[in-house]
Amino acid sequence: MPVDIVILAAGQGTRMKSELPKVLQPLAGRPLLEHVLERSADLGAEAVHVVYGYGGHQVPQALADWPVNWILQEQQLGTGHAVTQALPGIADDSLVLVLYGDVPLISEATLTELLGKADSGSLALLSVMLADPTGYGRIIRNDQGQVRKIVEQKEANETELTVCEVNTGILACPARHLRNWLEKLGNDNSQGEYYLTDVIAMAVADRFPVDVLIAAGEIEVMGVNDKRQLAELESANRAEKAADLMRDGVTLLDPARVDVRGKLSCGRDVVIDINAIFEGDVELGDGVSIGPNVVIRNSKLAAGCTVHANTVIEDAEIGESCELGPFARVRPGTVLEASAKLGNFVEVKKSRVGKGSKINHFSYIGDTEIGERVNVGAGTITCNYDGANKFKTVIEDDVFIGSGVELVAPLTLEKGATIGAGSTICKSAPANELTLARSRQTTVKGWKSPRKKARE
Repeated sequence: MPVDIVILAAGQGTRMKSELPKVLQPLAGRPLLEHVLERSADLGAEAVHVVYGYGGHQVPQALADWPVNWILQEQQLGTGHAVTQALPGIADDSLVLVLYGDVPLISEATLTELLGKADSGSLALLSVMLADPTGYGRIIRNDQGQVRKIVEQKEANETELTVCEVNTGILACPARHLRNWLEKLGNDNSQGEYYLTDVIAMAVADRFPVDVLIAAGEIEVMGVNDKRQLAELESANRAEKAADLMRDGVTLLDPARVDVRGKLSCGRDVVIDINAIFEGDVELGDGVSIGPNVVIRNSKLAAGCTVHANTVIEDAEIGESCELGPFARVRPGTVLEASAKLGNFVEVKKSRVGKGSKINHFSYIGDTEIGERVNVGAGTITCNYDGANKFKTVIEDDVFIGSGVELVAPLTLEKGATIGAGSTICKSAPANELTLARSRQTTVKGWKSPRKKARE
């Protein structure tokens, strides 16, 4: 049976005390809602419908790349009313899975099992057991253990308040039946809202099977209402990602201090030190070693690479056995070929560094093509920007560049050229020759340094 997913994402989240809509609050560097959209994509749904409200078009604009049917709920009249807004776009022969934009860690395995129960002809409800159920709707069962209804906290009596099995809000149901029950919803309650949970009692009254799946743990069904809960989920997500890495054979020197804010793929014998952050799509080959306080974003590092402390790598491709840092910065568009080396306080942008080439200390290389076995001395910079346009520098194989050199692009240093220390090179340098550009050293005899006037 085809599946349509309805994600409720209309809430303001006043307890966040933020101008940003709640579902756009970041978890692991991405909006809460994006995590739910990603899980929906994993399930292969026929369509995903997101009901949004607070923040206007800010929510769909932030996630415009996702294939979503965006539905504006102009008045927030409750969860039942929100689901009703999405039903016109859903066929009667579909299964409807209701998710929440502020419940980001729900697992694919749990949702697959829940959908299996609904596909068998039931209203499938996801519950969880809580030591402290305060604030949640209670699952009320009869003496045979069958679900009779869900009672919200504000509507529950003293006996019902002692129940520890609570409603997560996540459910799956054939669209035809859900549409029928939602049309009958009333708002005769303390909040004056149309509760989605009321359809459970309607299903029971119609003798329609209600099947409950109890979630394995609280974290995967935990919603986010304030910054404290957001931090709790951040910690839980971090721990889960770290556990996955270690199961795959990655050595984490301190699992509590590694942040994966995206997708991290690792080969064999990868070692990651403390406070490393991985964002976007990152791939580490066999034997890669990552030092402390390293940030890597949307990059691929081939086997045998070593990244020393406090290095930042973004949108780059690093070849085998390269060495980077400490305190190196690799900016977007950079490619390092095998055995290249970037030393401390080296910054490289939109450049290719050839096999075995070295840029060891305090240098900036931008918009440059560097060949093989090149040595770039300390304090070398490419002057590639004239304030309006950027120009390219070409450094061919086996070039040796002394310390403190300025290369004013566009220019080419031909194969085997040597550039003397302290030179400013404005014209191309010929192959296998020494090129330097220095003014004559002069000593001014009798010169005296200026002195401050004595105070009167």
